Amino acid sequence: MTGTTTRTDEGHGRLGSRLSGLAVALGCVLFLGGFVWGAILYRPYTVPTDSMSPTIVAGDRVLAQRIDGGEIKRGDVVVFTQESWGDVPLVKRVVAVGGDTVSCCTDGKLVVNGKQIQESYIPKGQSAELMGIPSITVPKGRLFVLGDERTGSLDSTAHLTEAFNGTVARGSVAARVDAVVWPMNGMLARPTGFETVGGLSSPGPLRLLTVAIVVGGVLVLGGGAYGPVAGLLAKRRRPVAEAEPAGAR
Repeated sequence: MTGTTTRTDEGHGRLGSRLSGLAVALGCVLFLGGFVWGAILYRPYTVPTDSMSPTIVAGDRVLAQRIDGGEIKRGDVVVFTQESWGDVPLVKRVVAVGGDTVSCCTDGKLVVNGKQIQESYIPKGQSAELMGIPSITVPKGRLFVLGDERTGSLDSTAHLTEAFNGTVARGSVAARVDAVVWPMNGMLARPTGFETVGGLSSPGPLRLLTVAIVVGGVLVLGGGAYGPVAGLLAKRRRPVAEAEPAGAR
C-alpha cells in the first residue's frame, strides 16, 4: 500500500511540474508578447496644455495608436504635426473630414452636414464655439480639428484665414489617442454624437493587450509558485516514523 501511494504521488508531482512549466511558458509569451506588440502599435505622449480638457488635461500621459491618416474618422482624438501651427505634436479632436460642411453654432451646437452634433465631452453648459465658425467645406484629404476646451484651444478656428481654412492634412496625423494611462482614466469615451453623420472608428487593441499582459503575469507567478507550494504540502503530508519500543527484536 505504501509503495502504491508513493508512485501515485510521484505521478501527480510530475504532472503538476509539467503543467506549471507550461503555465510559465505560456505566461511569458503573453506577458512579453503583449508588451512588444504594444510597443509596436502604440506611442506614449504627454499633453502639455488644457486644450483638450476635460477629456485630457495638462500633464496627462496618453497612449496613441500609430495609424494611417486615411483611417481617421469624425470624433477621433488625433496627434498631428502642422508646420504652420508650430511644427510640434498637437492633440485635437477631428470634427469634420474632407467633403463635410461644418459651422457653429445653432442652438449652441456644432453643425456638420446640416446636423447638430451632441458633444458630450465638452464642459457642461458650454457652447460648442464661443466665437462662431462660418460655414466651411473641408477640402478633400483634410481634417477640421477642435480642442474639447473651446475657450482657449489653438485649433482650426485660430487658423481660418490660412490656406485650406485652418484644416490639417490627413498625412499630418501620426496617431489616434485610445486612452489616458496617467492618471489611469482608461479608454476614451466613444464620441457617439457623430454617429448621425457617419460611422465611428473601432477602438484599437489596447484592452486585448492589457488582458494578455495581466493573464501572462498571473500564469508566470502561479506556475513559478507551484514548486515551492507543492514541496511544502508534501512535507506536511509525510507521516512521522514511530519510535521502536525498547528491547524489540
